[in-house]
Amino acid sequence: MKIALVFGATGLTGSHLVELLSENPFYTEIIVFNRRRVGYHYPKVREIVADIQNTNEIARMINGDDLFCCIGTTKKKAGSKEKFREIDYGIPVEIARIAKANGIRTFLYMSSIGANSHTSNFYLRTKGETEDALKAFNFPSLVILRPSMLLGKRRERRIGESMGKVVMGLFGVFLIGKLKKYRAIFADDVARAMIKLSLYSKGLKIAESDELRNLANSY
Repeated sequence: MKIALVFGATGLTGSHLVELLSENPFYTEIIVFNRRRVGYHYPKVREIVADIQNTNEIARMINGDDLFCCIGTTKKKAGSKEKFREIDYGIPVEIARIAKANGIRTFLYMSSIGANSHTSNFYLRTKGETEDALKAFNFPSLVILRPSMLLGKRRERRIGESMGKVVMGLFGVFLIGKLKKYRAIFADDVARAMIKLSLYSKGLKIAESDELRNLANSY
């Protein structure tokens, strides 16, 4: 019986994750950190409303067994490259530092397909650098998920992403073999895979999008 902590719970994947965790018998409590109150009706969910960038405010509350980090934004939404990096790199790494100090054994991070700290693509380089920083903490279990384009209904509209989903829907079937991992994936499938990996993974585990789909199907 475990306690789960969730950051990024109001996002596309995070919202599915909270619902699924609340139904999972292995977890007795789900502690959710949000900037604004959502008001969950799940009995096992405890919501903490705080500025997650002010880690001094929440450090003592980051206690449990498994920490799920689904924090992510876009450069457009963040407003600048510097702000994007502050959110997508700075917050997960600082949360991980506190989690490690507080004895959390399993840290799960939702990255992106193609994440690489040596690429010229700013978004993917930031994700890759975050992965590298998380590895350095040496959690007993570190799970890095690299989903492809996420399918599902977002609260905000992203024009480029919407066009990408149409293209993926038309041509995804042609992505086979080693290219299969680039097929779009439903956010709720990523959430299911995330929970399954939290229960069984040890050491460092990196799961690409095609493996996440298979894990979700066996959830």
